[in-house]
Amino acid sequence: MNHKYLLLLFLTISQFANAQFAKIIDKDGYVNVREQATLNSAIVSKIAADEIVYAFPDEQFGNWVIVDYTDNQEKNITGYVHNSRIKFVGSYMQIPNISFDDNSTTFRSKDVAVEIRSNKFDYEKNKKYFSSTTYEDYTVTDKFKGQKLWGTDGEPPTSHYTSIKATIKGRSVQIPEKEIENLFNFNNEFAACYYDDRDDILYITSVNSDGAGGYAILFTIEKGNYKGRVVTIPF
Repeated sequence: MNHKYLLLLFLTISQFANAQFAKIIDKDGYVNVREQATLNSAIVSKIAADEIVYAFPDEQFGNWVIVDYTDNQEKNITGYVHNSRIKFVGSYMQIPNISFDDNSTTFRSKDVAVEIRSNKFDYEKNKKYFSSTTYEDYTVTDKFKGQKLWGTDGEPPTSHYTSIKATIKGRSVQIPEKEIENLFNFNNEFAACYYDDRDDILYITSVNSDGAGGYAILFTIEKGNYKGRVVTIPF
């Protein structure tokens, strides 16, 4: 069993429930990720400042949190980071949800508006875009239009995002279609938006699907420009 799963194996239900995206903030330009929740523990890796991680806070760790992070080379990093070196996305100003139904949710404040649109997914029309990987004794459908498939556990998707649009202080930003086309089985009730007014950064996040297909997604818009997304398994 690898280092990541040894750590996550001992997380409590409370820790999973409180897990959320967080931003690395360190004046040295990076943070040390340690094997155990102590400064004397071995450094297993480093994560650059401003990167987004998925963090599991709990009082039992004292001033430490477990973080899970995948770098640009798809290398997974999991370990302990001192909580003075991260800022939870949920600690920024939350944009109120003003309307919600099965196919849309809208957030709005004085300076920020976000519209998330979604719909039923026509699998028969789109099944040609799915591809599979064959292992020794089984085959898994794991890609859509060449990208990793998120939100299913072997079953055809039932719903998908159709658009995500933000307006920030008069600037309109559309999340590119390619960034949402492989994200399925949305949960609009778990969507949220947070705005860092000082640095002019908008975070749009949600935990989608359920069971083995569950995933957490975060989109970042900085100074009116789309910067990218982070997708992770939140358990």
